[in-house]
Amino acid sequence: MRFEGTIQSWNDERGFGFIGSTLGGQDIFVHIKAFKAPPGRPQVGQRVTFEVQLGPQGKKRALNVEMAPVARKALSPARRQSRAPWSTASLLAIPVLLAVVLAAHVFGHPPRWALWAYPALSLVTFVAYAMDKSAARQGAWRTPEKTLHMLSLIGGWPGALLAQQWLRHKSSKAEFRSVFWVTVALNLAAFTFLASPQAQQLARSALPT
Repeated sequence: MRFEGTIQSWNDERGFGFIGSTLGGQDIFVHIKAFKAPPGRPQVGQRVTFEVQLGPQGKKRALNVEMAPVARKALSPARRQSRAPWSTASLLAIPVLLAVVLAAHVFGHPPRWALWAYPALSLVTFVAYAMDKSAARQGAWRTPEKTLHMLSLIGGWPGALLAQQWLRHKSSKAEFRSVFWVTVALNLAAFTFLASPQAQQLARSALPT
């Protein structure tokens, strides 16, 4: 007999989690090997169908687990829009970057590599977001959030910002967005320092005489 339920928790490192049955009762243990087909990385909230057997100690465990088919719901007009709404911070971020770069050229000596690093890293980051969204739809292995944040930190955040808006990916996850804006601030602070006279003096003093 097959049951339906939802993945309530998942430990990716140890390869197991717990399923909450639609019939209620105690959550049921599930191991990654219990999935009939490679599910990619199981996610909390995914609906599954499964059978139940008793383990060695009489505890229930799931087997022959399959991802439940997802019913397509009619989208409301607000959900049909292809892009997420731009917040005030999002609208100001790239103009602020341009202003910082311009000020750095006027008052300091920005690194020459910054002219190509920001566009190149932004392209890489945009592609990373697109691949992660595709993986999420297919139930495949996801790109770790810390990787996306690292790409933003080293200069790819303009591409991340565009991906969040145009691809509607990670645009509604408050915790992720909070960390993202921290990476933006740190990156701009680092760029400002590298363009400052103090950084130039440190670079000259570090060179052998």
